[in-house]
Amino acid sequence: MAAEYEIERKFLVEFPDVSSLDACRTISICQTYLLKTDEDIQRRVRRLDINGEVTYTYTEKRFLTPVTREENEFEIDKSEYENLLREADCECVPIEKVRYCFEFKGQLFELDTYPYSDSLAILEIELESTEQKICFPDYINVIKEVTGDGRYSNAALASAGKFPEI
Repeated sequence: MAAEYEIERKFLVEFPDVSSLDACRTISICQTYLLKTDEDIQRRVRRLDINGEVTYTYTEKRFLTPVTREENEFEIDKSEYENLLREADCECVPIEKVRYCFEFKGQLFELDTYPYSDSLAILEIELESTEQKICFPDYINVIKEVTGDGRYSNAALASAGKFPEI
């Protein structure tokens, strides 16, 4: 499993009209964090439902900076997924979300929506470099950048069951 580096920025946005996104994929995600075997590495498993086709992934992330991570991710089968669920971190609530993937001006955006909010969402974009300019669609109202703000991590949002006060 070769490590890949991920440069990602996250934004708190107003929940857009999802029909305006022209989504190339819609994914229902159930994400479960696993107990740490190394203090510097975050482990998780995901159940992904893409148009009724279910797949499973295992991911390890090492956070290098608020924007950059080293990531190892690969597909696993249902049996491996169920076995790894036995290592679930009971202090982290599993995350349920729907992700809408869409392109705009050659950029791939991922909009994560959560069952506890119909007014806010998280917009993510992976970049080639930390200096790369982002062009947002007019129909996306960015409230603020939340890259590196732990209150907007998936684990924190799932645990709180709501977005932090703005």
